[in-house]
Amino acid sequence: MSNDNGISKNLLWKLLRKHVSALQMVGFSLASLVGLVIVLLALQFYNDIKPVFSSDDSFMRQDYMVLTKTVSSFGSLLGASAEFSDGELDELSRQPWVRKVGKFTTPQYRIYGSLTFGNRALRTYLFYESVPDEFIDELPDGWGFDPAEGKVPVIVSRDYLALYNFGFAATRNMPRVSEGMIGMIPIRLTLSGNGRSETVEGRIAGFSNRLNTIIVPEEFMQWSNDRFGAGEQRQPSRLIVEVSRPGDKAISEYTAAHGYEIAGDKADSGKASYLLRLMTGIIITVGAIISLLAFFVLILSINLLMQKNSRKLQDLLMLGYTPAQVSAPYVKMVLVTNDTVLVVACVIMLVCRSLYLPMLASLGVTGGSVIVTVIVAILIMGAITAGSVYAIRRRIDILWRN
Repeated sequence: MSNDNGISKNLLWKLLRKHVSALQMVGFSLASLVGLVIVLLALQFYNDIKPVFSSDDSFMRQDYMVLTKTVSSFGSLLGASAEFSDGELDELSRQPWVRKVGKFTTPQYRIYGSLTFGNRALRTYLFYESVPDEFIDELPDGWGFDPAEGKVPVIVSRDYLALYNFGFAATRNMPRVSEGMIGMIPIRLTLSGNGRSETVEGRIAGFSNRLNTIIVPEEFMQWSNDRFGAGEQRQPSRLIVEVSRPGDKAISEYTAAHGYEIAGDKADSGKASYLLRLMTGIIITVGAIISLLAFFVLILSINLLMQKNSRKLQDLLMLGYTPAQVSAPYVKMVLVTNDTVLVVACVIMLVCRSLYLPMLASLGVTGGSVIVTVIVAILIMGAITAGSVYAIRRRIDILWRN
């Protein structure tokens, strides 16, 4: 029985292949291959360089920016406020590119700190701030404050440690310290204000690349301001903003119009990040359009082929062949063609990836997984195949009904 089915399929293919255009199939295959390769390469390249966008210590991670008001000598003489009012905060929060806005809270008292390095000590007046925990890039273990224990964890900008090691320590003959070592150095914080003075123990619990300041827990800031502050409610002079579209032109236009400044070079880096994301999206879109056009080329070719063979197809249906049997040669042709395109596209993507990975490795980027890209390739070709099979069987069903 299976042998008869094989003979029947061979006879069907011999009858129907006469009008098959090899040039049309090659044209579809090349168009589909080009489109799929473009999509896969763009997707895989973005996946490989994703750590550049998402790593906390990456120069491209600019989802957060710190805003201050522009300070001018003329404005200072006139007593212009450097703090953000409630109305300004509400207006900023309503901007379409803003996800969240956090306030920097400042102490309302004097702080004198000292660090002891063996028989040497470093003493100075200090300044620290607090922000909501969700805006801190790396929350260290034991973050928080309990007045009963009295120990204060502190997060310091990594830039500060570099300035100490390669600037202050080198000129003052002080010992250089690593990140692991500095966490073991005790800090004494003397807090003075509201007629009180008290010393608390602190420790450097972690480092931040996002926040160029000294950060303490919000619980400690609230406790210390209540105890040593004047009891007045101050508006923030600095804001940390999580943005949804880094580098968006609307951000620079809004900040310039309102006299706000973006700390550091966040704006320029954000623009580079935004442009890279935009270019990746454009390339993927171009590849998707080419793949879609290739799909229509395939559908058109099959319709022309079946139109030329319509008489034979009707005769076969009248002889008792089922629509599934009659459509089987065309379905097989589509499956073989699309499977070949899928395999070749994945091979080309992997070869191209092997060529650019060494260049990324020189930048410290190891690359991502190819599993997602391969799954996307299978889904794209699966969708094209399913659409083609549906078009073939629908055309046969119409002939069968007629």
